[in-house]
Amino acid sequence: MKTTDNMLSYWEQQSFLHYDHIIVGSGIVGLSTAIELKERFPSARVLVLERGLLPTGASSRNAGFACMGSLTELLDDNQYATDAQIVELFDQRKKGLERLRNRLGNANIGYAQNGSYELIGQSELGTLDHMDRLNDLLLPITQQPAFRLVNEKITDFGFSTNYTKALIENTCEGELHTGKMLRALSDLALSKGIEIKTGAEVTRFEDNDTYVAVFIADPVRGNELALHANTLSLCTNAFTSQLLPGEDVKPGRGQVLVTQPIPDLKFKGVYHFDKGYYYFREIDGRILLGGGRNLDFEGETTTDIALNPTIQIDLEQKLRGIIIPGVHYHIELRWAGIMAFGATKQPIVKAHSKRVFGAYRMGGMGVALGSQSAMQLADIIQSQM
Repeated sequence: MKTTDNMLSYWEQQSFLHYDHIIVGSGIVGLSTAIELKERFPSARVLVLERGLLPTGASSRNAGFACMGSLTELLDDNQYATDAQIVELFDQRKKGLERLRNRLGNANIGYAQNGSYELIGQSELGTLDHMDRLNDLLLPITQQPAFRLVNEKITDFGFSTNYTKALIENTCEGELHTGKMLRALSDLALSKGIEIKTGAEVTRFEDNDTYVAVFIADPVRGNELALHANTLSLCTNAFTSQLLPGEDVKPGRGQVLVTQPIPDLKFKGVYHFDKGYYYFREIDGRILLGGGRNLDFEGETTTDIALNPTIQIDLEQKLRGIIIPGVHYHIELRWAGIMAFGATKQPIVKAHSKRVFGAYRMGGMGVALGSQSAMQLADIIQSQM
């Protein structure tokens, strides 16, 4: 008796192996790309593959900031980007957030504008001299000053005045609930007939003249399962180099902690300090605090989803020393997420061939950039079909 190696049934071969579009990655960019393609090609079979049971990058593990960049962060970008490039990226972030909100609805993603602020330390006071210039630069996009001084709120919020020498309001930013947002994206994708398969680790792909073969680890059969598609889109952000070696993508791990509820917490909204390397917010009466990657750039350039004890200690020091001095707290949760960076903060959205495409390297701004990058990727795919 002759048997085939894969032992697939006739029904499996007929119904589960062939797709029009396959997207790798079920984060913001991947799901948004699938939705964009399904809206353009309603009869197409669209499949999203996710290696974990949940997204394994930053999409489900971020702080839920709907932000476009703080004053000190944008000025820091000015070291390697021109004014025009900063404005262009700011505009992409703004359009991406608007596209996300319009697609899903504010209520479905927990979007709110409870205020966005940046704490300015002593060594950063000189950046205030550039605020008017940046406001003028961004005014065609924001239609209002993006940044304004609100020093009177420092004591109202309870921040340490030993550290916080000025407070800037970022007038165009807000916050959202990351879990609700991703759930709404996946629900919308499913409602449109998009298939989402989790626990599907893509090991490699082969780009052929008439199709792309996408190979998935099959632990049950002990081999690889090959799917065929007309197009393959890689939306794997920090993990892209595993499938596309040589791309300018470096992982950057972000550390996060969340307190138990703190009675009579004095502030709401989202906050940044130290060029955006630290960020915190109020969520359900708790404080979510993340960052510290700049303490160990080399060590945090990793895809290992683990905690760095040194950075976790630093976060707690900043929590009690800057954010809530003199306030008792307990830490309830800690986690890490993996972002993607490169030579610039511009995301990579491009065609690798006539059938293989990619959108990745969101520079820690996937919430803002994801929907816009997905639209740009779908535009490229559509133009080549």
